[in-house]
Amino acid sequence: MSNVQTTFLQTITPSFSGHQTFPFRYTWLKKGVDAVSDPTVFSSEDASVTLGVGKNMVASIRHWCSVALLIKKTDNPQHRGFTPTKFGEDIFGKDGFDPYLDDPATLWLIHYQIVTNTNQATSWYWAFNVLRGNHFTPQAFAKEVYKWAQQQKKSMRLISENTLRRDVNCFIRTYCQSRQNPNTAVTAETFDCPLAELNLIAELPDSDRYEFQRGAKETLPIEVVVWALDTFWKNCFSRRNSLSFSDLMYAPSSPGRVFRLDEDTLTTYLEGFEQLTNGALEYDETSGLKQVYRHRDLNQKELLERYYG
Repeated sequence: MSNVQTTFLQTITPSFSGHQTFPFRYTWLKKGVDAVSDPTVFSSEDASVTLGVGKNMVASIRHWCSVALLIKKTDNPQHRGFTPTKFGEDIFGKDGFDPYLDDPATLWLIHYQIVTNTNQATSWYWAFNVLRGNHFTPQAFAKEVYKWAQQQKKSMRLISENTLRRDVNCFIRTYCQSRQNPNTAVTAETFDCPLAELNLIAELPDSDRYEFQRGAKETLPIEVVVWALDTFWKNCFSRRNSLSFSDLMYAPSSPGRVFRLDEDTLTTYLEGFEQLTNGALEYDETSGLKQVYRHRDLNQKELLERYYG
């Protein structure tokens, strides 16, 4: 495995709260993007009525829409609130590509946005970009992510064990289907998060251990891999015109790491880049040196339009 190290271009401010212990639900992201047509909706006394959920869930919807970069704070100091991002409009707007999360490709896009958000989804970021190995227990997860966060920000305030436990539990329920007890009433706590459909993490039987599912991803289209690579490239290596296979496979926020691909699967995707991008990206293995070359910039919206049609 590569020894690629994490290089941060900005100050890290770890966070282990904001979700109110709720993973997001199928309708929440669309609700959040639609609601901020009124920028002050989340601070309104009528927010629960507008969104049709309880007070804690209002805060959770705001959190997840912000974490997934679907909404952002407004620039106007006179009217502080939230507004949709371009990405949020592209997916969930009036003429959005997939406003009701019917296509698994959208879930992969949302997954990428969340697990590369170091500050607002620290546990999610750590799990997919820092944690080594394919197995973990909730107890070890909480201990190690907190230790890592303290190393990144020495002045970080103390986090209680209960807060960490709830955060790790929310992370697990984001990706693992809940075990339904036939004698237990169905509540908001028992609803599964859409990202569980991606089958990225499995709960091992008869144990308190979880396993990342590495390898081919049947529902992950090449267009989303290119979109993620382009985002990764711009955010982490903007001045470079080529990236090594190792960067794309193992670097934090890379497609290989975030989507939990194996090397053969990533290679298969890379080999289709040149045709898909009309030569903007080219994968080459000359003299055993595996590289992707960028010949010109990509238009991410056009890339997704090609997929969603």
